[in-house]
Amino acid sequence: MTADRPASTSPPVLTFIVPAYNMAQHLPTCLDSLLSRERDDLEVIVIDDGSTDDTAKVVQSYQERHPHTVRLITQTNKGHGGAVNTGLAAARGCYVKVVDADDWVDPTSLSLVLDQLRDQSRCTNPVDMVVTNYVYEKEGRKHKRVINFRSVMDPGRVLDWNHLGRFGLAQYMIMHALILRTEVLRQAHTRLPEHTYYVDFIYSYQPLPWVHTLLYLDTNFYRYHTGRKGQSVQTSIMIARVSQLLLVNGLMADSTPDPGTVPRGLYRYMIHYLSINCVVTSVFLILSRKPSNYRNKDMLWSRLEHRSPAIASDVRSTLLCRMINMPGRPGRLAIRLGYKAAEAAMGFN
Repeated sequence: MTADRPASTSPPVLTFIVPAYNMAQHLPTCLDSLLSRERDDLEVIVIDDGSTDDTAKVVQSYQERHPHTVRLITQTNKGHGGAVNTGLAAARGCYVKVVDADDWVDPTSLSLVLDQLRDQSRCTNPVDMVVTNYVYEKEGRKHKRVINFRSVMDPGRVLDWNHLGRFGLAQYMIMHALILRTEVLRQAHTRLPEHTYYVDFIYSYQPLPWVHTLLYLDTNFYRYHTGRKGQSVQTSIMIARVSQLLLVNGLMADSTPDPGTVPRGLYRYMIHYLSINCVVTSVFLILSRKPSNYRNKDMLWSRLEHRSPAIASDVRSTLLCRMINMPGRPGRLAIRLGYKAAEAAMGFN
């Protein structure tokens, strides 16, 4: 591994972690957005995860122009999770934001976010997690779907879990919505599995019991680029990698606190999020049309029951999970049709 960065006297407010594997084509858009409001209290760490293209050269060109901000770390390929782990270990900022190399952030929103994080970093008890809106930037679609949390959190107020409202059926805080305090991630011993897809589910779930305060900024900060050929969230690819979804689901279940051990609002949200992940995994098991994966779907629910009957009961009682467990061939057909309708309407793949 190599790491090149001039020494700095004071820690930055925010560290952007950018995992990059063969992303030379997309990195300029990403890095230009992250550096659009360059300040002394900002750090950008790009992890070249064993790329075979010009990823490192692209980053080096930015490092030459922004020597006190941009840092390049090269390593043998460890997958998205391994790259995030490397970035977390190296991060110097009070807060951390993971940005995928083919995504970008809005420059105007970045100014607002940095101002808020600077204020928080000066507090005796800085907020543990900052939540922002994100936008699905799907190729070929003029209408961009914005995901916000106005119905759940009052913007600009520091809240705890018990002051959050109810999340909608398909509303949850994915990695792209989150900025986490670095110390929270280290206290939670957050470490993602290497060579595994869809670890963003774990990143936005496992640390939550260590998060005590939240701040929602109602700004369209993160731009999530979807619809690109070969992307890991493409439907056909998710079906082919459904075993990875099963692995991630099991790790999320193992990270779920028992009822009564965390604030009620946090437990309610984690059950909500886990139920969505169970539904997502079950849907792609069904979309595969393989009898072996129909059995794997049953195994998913049996495994959760074995982990904790109480947690399993709470997850099963959610509306989405009741729908996903419609029995037999008619139930599977209804789920396939429902998925196609949702994909067309929401543009999430």
